[in-house]
Amino acid sequence: QVQLVESGGGLVQAGGSLRLSCATSTRTRSNYPMGWFRQAPGKEREFVAAINYSGGNTYYADSVKGRFTISRDNAKNTVYLQMNGLKLEDTAAYYCAAAPRYGASWMPPPGKAAYDYWGQGTQVTVSS
Repeated sequence: QVQLVESGGGLVQAGGSLRLSCATSTRTRSNYPMGWFRQAPGKEREFVAAINYSGGNTYYADSVKGRFTISRDNAKNTVYLQMNGLKLEDTAAYYCAAAPRYGASWMPPPGKAAYDYWGQGTQVTVSS
């Protein structure tokens, strides 16, 4: 069983920055990929970014590429999402997710179905 707890959301002005954190609680080593998704009101949950176990492989949705950075600290069992240059359209609930099916070496496809565990979400609101 994997438990994920996000934090770091809040209200920020357009152009500002936030860093989200996702703490992982598991009885086994968390040597698998992690991802961030977001869901705006009335919209489907969409992929934002993913990172493999070592942190050496990352990929992003086109909408956030160049502005967001995903990283992880395996010693702390924590994944981060640094968000810079925030736009009004980045307003959403952000969810951390784990993909243990893919193990230490593989990356999951950028879809919800690849992820088995989810956090409760943290709200990010960007104002003008």
